[in-house]
Amino acid sequence: MYIRQSRRTYKGKTYTNHLLVESVQTAKGPRQRTICSLGSLEPAPAEDWLGLAHKLQSALQGQESLSGSSTEIQEWVEKARNKKKSTGSDGDRSTVTVEPDRVQVEQAREAGPVHVGHQLWGQLGMNRILQEAGLSARACRLTEVMTLNRLICPSSEHAMPDWIRRTALGDILQEDFSELADEALYRNLDRLHPNREAIERALAEKEKTLFNLDDTVYLYDLTSTYFEGQAKANPQAKRGYSR
Repeated sequence: MYIRQSRRTYKGKTYTNHLLVESVQTAKGPRQRTICSLGSLEPAPAEDWLGLAHKLQSALQGQESLSGSSTEIQEWVEKARNKKKSTGSDGDRSTVTVEPDRVQVEQAREAGPVHVGHQLWGQLGMNRILQEAGLSARACRLTEVMTLNRLICPSSEHAMPDWIRRTALGDILQEDFSELADEALYRNLDRLHPNREAIERALAEKEKTLFNLDDTVYLYDLTSTYFEGQAKANPQAKRGYSR
């Protein structure tokens, strides 16, 4: 539902009216149907109309607001209900009552992180890289789920199948992981190991083009020093000296 503004000029004077409108599907395609007139909404700003339309729609569907509804909104809702009854516009609709305390959730699966990881996997072209290295389509999918596990919820190969089944990876990859065991993951590592250099080279080239990286090499000197004894005569051994 939404609110549409209409203007009509009569005897030199312009009258503004606001209509509560809904989109309906007809045999000739989508059409707009006026539910009721709301009169003039001024001085309410236009950016508040969408929120008002949502409140009216929720009230008409039987959803009560936690903060309650104003008297004006209740009057509009009653007016809209009377209009619907008189026109019979709800004759082809059925109302379903939902009791929130009886709603149950089964087999909930995490989708957000794995979906983002799957999109990044596609941008890197990992399936093509793995296929060029000689891996099958099944091995590519196993490699993807193992990689996403390392990024999202690192676990051992033994615990990984249970994590995979708790996510939406099966739906995203169109793969049945209900019988997946850790042995398949260990065997997949054996397939990846001989091809690691070719995979790393192809991935490095893809990263440079995808992220516009150069070939700069950074060397870090991690050498550390320590003193034996109290070294009282050495000023660099004093407590708090920064190397």
